[in-house]
Amino acid sequence: MTAETALNPISEAVAPLRQQLLDHALYRRVKSPADLRLFMEYHVYAVWDFMSLLKGLQRRLTCVEIPWLPQGDPAVRALINEIVLGEESDRGADGKVCSHFELYLEAMQEAGASTAKARQFLSFVREGCAVPDALRQAGAPEPARVFVEATFDLLAAGKDHVLAAAFTYGREDLIPSIFGELVERLVREFPERFATLRYYLDRHIQLDGEEHGALGRQMVANLCGGSAQRWNEARDAAVHALEERIRLWNGIERALASANGSLHGSARD
Repeated sequence: MTAETALNPISEAVAPLRQQLLDHALYRRVKSPADLRLFMEYHVYAVWDFMSLLKGLQRRLTCVEIPWLPQGDPAVRALINEIVLGEESDRGADGKVCSHFELYLEAMQEAGASTAKARQFLSFVREGCAVPDALRQAGAPEPARVFVEATFDLLAAGKDHVLAAAFTYGREDLIPSIFGELVERLVREFPERFATLRYYLDRHIQLDGEEHGALGRQMVANLCGGSAQRWNEARDAAVHALEERIRLWNGIERALASANGSLHGSARD
């Protein structure tokens, strides 16, 4: 065990929150294609802000300016650039290069979920609109808006090791294990409507399980080093990221309960 590993308090701190997410009432609400479409119309914003958090890390940990200069720890540069390559320039089922966000939009369209608000949001951002304003103007669902705004507050104020911990321990790595079985069933029942979503989840299982999870944990370890204070700050960031995810899940669960005409038993913040 290295000194850095011995100092790491994150896994123990996040374990109960991860279990809370795994046991969340949301999953019992997703029973039909319509339910899954509603979920995707909320979750797409989390997929987008995952990419923003990733690129924020790359911007801070590597040099993306001209003239180029060596910046930061070369080992950390290698880790973040490898993750960016997989997330921003992966290949879809058809072999074409795309980001995972673009792949998710394709999965939404195939499933019959509306991408109109998400695309309107992107248009506002391209025009220079601040992210909170763009979310409101596009009519993004409130739980998704609150989730994204929390991420951008972190990007504005967070330290490198704090951002890395939120990214590594608090983001999308739970999605495949949570929805894999459900989507597997839907693909069997509706093979032409959810194949791209199945592919998206399979790619996350492969990349997060075999590559990105380990790379992210190594990045956090490199950035925290032997500093107990940094490790504790990283722990707090990871916990906060998972708490925000739980709030998002609570909001989506309430929306599903409302859409299905039953508010009984919905989650509460």
